[in-house]
Amino acid sequence: MHSPYDPYVRVRDAREHNLRGVDVDIPRDALVVFTGVSGSGKSSLAFGTIYAEAQRRYFESVAPYARRLIHQVGAPKVGDITGLPPAVSLEQRRSSPTSRSSVGTVTTLSNSLRMLFSRAGDYPEGAPRLDSDAFSPNTAAGACPECHGLGRVHRTDEELLVPDPSLSIREGAIAAWPGAWQGKNLRDVLDALGYDVDRPWRELARRDREWILFTDEQPVVTVHPVREAGRIQRPYQGTYASARRYVLHTYADSKSQTLRARAERFLTSAPCPSCGGGRLRPQALAVTFAGRTIAELSALPLTVLAGVLGSADGDETARVLTADLLARIATVTELGLGYLGLDRATPTLSSGELQRLRLATQLRSGLFGVVYVLDEPSAGLHPADTEALLVVLERLKAAGNSVFVVEHHLDVVRGADWVVDVGPRAGEHGGLVLHSGPVAELASVAESATRRFLFGGPPAAARPPRRSTGWLEIGPVTRHNLRAVGTRVPLGALTAVTGVSGSGKSTLVGAITEGSPGVGKLVTVDQKPIGRTPRSNLATYTGLFDVVRKLFAATDEAGARGYRAGRFSFNVAGGRCETCQGEGFVSVELLFLPSTYSPCPTCGGARYNQETLEVRYRGLDIAGVLDLTVEAAAEFFAGVPAAARGLGALLEVGLGYLRLGQPATELSGGEAQRIKLATELQRLRRDHTLYVLDEPTTGLHPADVEVLMRQLNGLVEAGHSVVVVEHDMDVVAAADWVVDMGPGGGDEGGRVVATGTPAEVASAAGSRTAPFLATALGDRQA
Repeated sequence: MHSPYDPYVRVRDAREHNLRGVDVDIPRDALVVFTGVSGSGKSSLAFGTIYAEAQRRYFESVAPYARRLIHQVGAPKVGDITGLPPAVSLEQRRSSPTSRSSVGTVTTLSNSLRMLFSRAGDYPEGAPRLDSDAFSPNTAAGACPECHGLGRVHRTDEELLVPDPSLSIREGAIAAWPGAWQGKNLRDVLDALGYDVDRPWRELARRDREWILFTDEQPVVTVHPVREAGRIQRPYQGTYASARRYVLHTYADSKSQTLRARAERFLTSAPCPSCGGGRLRPQALAVTFAGRTIAELSALPLTVLAGVLGSADGDETARVLTADLLARIATVTELGLGYLGLDRATPTLSSGELQRLRLATQLRSGLFGVVYVLDEPSAGLHPADTEALLVVLERLKAAGNSVFVVEHHLDVVRGADWVVDVGPRAGEHGGLVLHSGPVAELASVAESATRRFLFGGPPAAARPPRRSTGWLEIGPVTRHNLRAVGTRVPLGALTAVTGVSGSGKSTLVGAITEGSPGVGKLVTVDQKPIGRTPRSNLATYTGLFDVVRKLFAATDEAGARGYRAGRFSFNVAGGRCETCQGEGFVSVELLFLPSTYSPCPTCGGARYNQETLEVRYRGLDIAGVLDLTVEAAAEFFAGVPAAARGLGALLEVGLGYLRLGQPATELSGGEAQRIKLATELQRLRRDHTLYVLDEPTTGLHPADVEVLMRQLNGLVEAGHSVVVVEHDMDVVAAADWVVDMGPGGGDEGGRVVATGTPAEVASAAGSRTAPFLATALGDRQA
């Protein structure tokens, strides 16, 4: 029996995901880093086991009725955990993006600023005091009625909706209308309403053109379709919707990103004429503090806002509220985010920025005796900002907390008190704790993939510099903090774009389009999930599942039964198990306990009905094939070129440990990005292609970065061009060309500080990247 004052969290028999009955002791009141290659099981131990169990225990203390209203994770697969304090999780998950969520709402700084205006603002003479809700664009009391608190209005005009007025309506003059049947229906309805749909648009009367494009009426009329190729088409009741109505409705309500992007082409966005972009009602915008409205203060970078608040005069109420605001702002700027404004929308932030904002909020909470579990807080962080992050983590620890960090950044690992190294490799080849102890002792663990990078291995072989095959001009770009910024990058080479967070790297690279001279084909590879439901998986995303289903449909057994390829999909009725609808598991509602998932009682988790599973290809049924790892599948399908090419590409990017049927929801951002890269690699491109990757090393262990770099260099050797936005100095040092943005973030950035070879940029004056790049180049030449 352990003492209640045991200074260790003791985990016994952890079996979550790929963990193989792990036993480990982790000290409390320490900065503990979990390392290991991607997919080794470190997140399964830190988040899936330790944090999940802490959360489950906390919910046990909540009233049963309240517990039903909270989303609870199921109990982790672990024998026992002792010495576990309450835990707070700071993951890199981002909730559904919404323009109403901002830096101010995430950090709760907006609440304090609204209270300052409500209680200590300068009101016009005779104006009543307003409640703090009146200063929020997200409440009915505060939102501008014309733009509903968004600050911008979307409008359209005839030139946007009808780009070619020489066409008739039947020929597609109204480009904003949808294609296929829906567009034909609108044309037929107009015809039935008596408008000439065969006359050139410019020859129609102005009054008719205005009505067709902009009316808010929705008349219903009987449509008699023209007979086509002998098909009988009966009359029907058709409803008319103007082009403007269709575009605005699609942009506001469509769940399809493609449809919304198409609708956006026919809209112009402008500041709301009523609030001038301030998002609030006139009564709230009439109140000032330090001579500025709340909208003006919210637009300032936090460092500037702190200066304004610090120099403001006021009564005791104002002094107390500004002191609280300044203390809260200080924790955000300490994490290198002083360039952000309170009104900066959450969807425009990187996952690293979002996590650090949440971390700043926790610093102010003053909690004591809890375990903070963080998921790669250094993600998206320039080396210049990593030192500040370590100071913040030490402050959390000094306040009497335990800090458990899943991390790949070697400086963060070196700064830890204790390291838990998981491996030795990924997936079924991982799931073991190789070392749990002081960082220095990891040097003696031969099977650790982390050891070689942490304690220095042989320097990378120098590669002769590549000659460019031409130059790509980018810009001038005016967006966010960039003001007519332009640069050029070499074609037929690997270019790294660097700079501190918020310097404008992604904005600059985002300006590259397929129409730019010299680009040819453009492929952008990001870390967004490859699917948001368990029905999307590795095989479906890469197109491999189509090949597999055709192979099963071509077997003698399938032919005898009349099964086609669709029979072998678990997403449609026919071949799937109808008890679980092809999910493979069923949810069991336990009322006051979290819902638990158990294998489907009918198919046992196979996802298919018995008849489908009776069809076999080389001895395996379709469920057995989905259960193969990429490694095993590459051997199994070695004689099928269409499958072997895709599986080979997945092996090349180091994903041999993933199962073909692994749900997309179980994949990390780094794994998702490498799957996308593998999908592109299997497409044999002969024409010049420009690959753009935004921070491809985020979430990757240095051993995985080596694999990634082999692929990127392979693309360049094949005659293509690669541009990466990157903070990893080893990657930047291995590039052919570097574009350094900065010198700071936000208003202090947005300029090209230096361009050239890595050696040239490493010696550039005024670059915050230069000293770190010089160190990386020195290590390579050591």
